[in-house]
Amino acid sequence: MEILAAVVHERPGRFVLTRCELEPPRAGEVCIRVHAAGVCHTDLTARDTPLGPRLPAVLGHEGAGVVVEVGPGVTEFGVGDRVLASFGACGGCPSCAAGAPGYCKSAVLLNAFGTRLDGSSPIRLGGAPISGHYFAQSSFATHAVVSTVNLVKVPHGLDLAVAAPFACGVQTGMGAVLEVLRATPDDTLLVLGCGTVGLSAVMAGVRAGCRRIVAVDRLAARLELAAKLGATHTLDAASGPRPDLLGRVPAPSAAVDTTAAAPVVEAGFRALRPRGRLVCAGLSTPGTKLSIDANELLVSGKTLRGTIEGDAEPRRFLPPLLRAARDGELPVEALITRFPFEAIEDAAAAMRAGTVVKPVLTMVDPSESA
Repeated sequence: MEILAAVVHERPGRFVLTRCELEPPRAGEVCIRVHAAGVCHTDLTARDTPLGPRLPAVLGHEGAGVVVEVGPGVTEFGVGDRVLASFGACGGCPSCAAGAPGYCKSAVLLNAFGTRLDGSSPIRLGGAPISGHYFAQSSFATHAVVSTVNLVKVPHGLDLAVAAPFACGVQTGMGAVLEVLRATPDDTLLVLGCGTVGLSAVMAGVRAGCRRIVAVDRLAARLELAAKLGATHTLDAASGPRPDLLGRVPAPSAAVDTTAAAPVVEAGFRALRPRGRLVCAGLSTPGTKLSIDANELLVSGKTLRGTIEGDAEPRRFLPPLLRAARDGELPVEALITRFPFEAIEDAAAAMRAGTVVKPVLTMVDPSESA
């Protein structure tokens, strides 16, 4: 099948819309007509740094669309199903069997390297294979062959452009609060950074009934949006590179860092009340080190840990959230700015500049995605 895909040829580079060839789905895969795909900072990191697949490559890992073909043995999905493609996992290793696919033993191969388990790719350019199974999907294209391991059905009535960010950004932020921190109404939740992940954490705090939700960011517009989404307190961190949170916010019992900036993580850890817990959900520059006082760690009983995809199991975690979004209970659309597929470079630039929270590429008319 001939498709139109956004191909990256060099680093740092650009997304170049290019005609490519897509092979039929294999066992455990389906082919989807991509209606929408969220743009994530991870895509831009993979495009512009060595932390990505071999080039040329097709990126994109928040794809939503309609199944047009199923591979051999696939029975859970059929042609015409509206689906959301989340991250890649093998489905059979100990972590996957334990309901923790984010820690799949093959996660790096399936997600960062952009290949199937056997090293193959379903996308060809000029007859030669290119990296085309990024996060088991490569959804910056009109069509994608995707794994069914973390494929989720999308309820009718929910715009696929709104569903797309649930695949990674929304899932990570909400999972960090609901699955990792397991926040309750008794918690004061601190959210460091108000991008897609952080604002999703704010919405998760509301869903968990947290009595106080403190949002921290350097951009006034992000803080305004956080307040509209349910943050009870906002803190402008633009006053300095190392925001001293001690004494400036109600002492949090739970915190999510999305900045991956060591000074911010350290400040968040210091701000925690005794036995508080902090989860890191951002991708740091390789080699980044944290400085945590060992005695403080000992006597405070605080917890510091990381998370991949919010520790979520997409097939279990996402369906009720997608229904909540359809029913108007999760205002995820407030995060989204839509861009036509051909404006993918504009979407990437807007994300880099911080003028939009979550760019979503639309490959079809919006009326077809509801």
